Amino acid sequence: MRLSAWDLTIERGGRRLIAGLSFTADQGSSLIVTGPNGAGKSTLLRALCGFLPVEAGGFALEGGDPERSVGEQAHYLGHADGVKGALTAGENLAFAAAMLDGRSSRQAQLDALVRVGLAHVIDFPARLLSAGQRRRVAIARLLIAERTLWLLDEPTTALDAAAQAALTAIMQAHLRGGGVIVAAAHAPLGLERAQEVWLGPTRNGARA
Repeated sequence: MRLSAWDLTIERGGRRLIAGLSFTADQGSSLIVTGPNGAGKSTLLRALCGFLPVEAGGFALEGGDPERSVGEQAHYLGHADGVKGALTAGENLAFAAAMLDGRSSRQAQLDALVRVGLAHVIDFPARLLSAGQRRRVAIARLLIAERTLWLLDEPTTALDAAAQAALTAIMQAHLRGGGVIVAAAHAPLGLERAQEVWLGPTRNGARA
């Protein structure tokens, strides 16, 4: 499976952020999107999800389901964790599983929370969790339903060093299993076979 994009042009708020961008991300590899704030990193991921229109060019998930959009075949982790405070950590995962046709059993919830170091909060209301813990519950949603493509926007936000290491292990396991990751990040994520796409001014002052 391969995510391919060609000659992408994306505008937001009347401003052209991305022009003529092409890339490929093969099965088992990651693409790290870097650049200064406002360069279009989040915009690119949101466009790949189908949340924003593309002005020109296009993208496709080769080897995926031709009847479904790229966004329908992807997990998206944005800046907001999307965790519902009135639900427990486990109930948040059960809700995600129901929406994504994933594994909704309590054991599946527990297994996902173990991998992010939060098994002990499975029955805690999410509103009582710290920002870092809520982020880890959001990461656990990646594990509750199978998706080959992960689109991650600053995935280490609010995570301490131990949680970042756990996330890296989760991402590496996903890649070893044949997954594809496209992540917007300001710092390296420690992933093998990672290639980089820079958005924003180049050294000579032009835009990439």
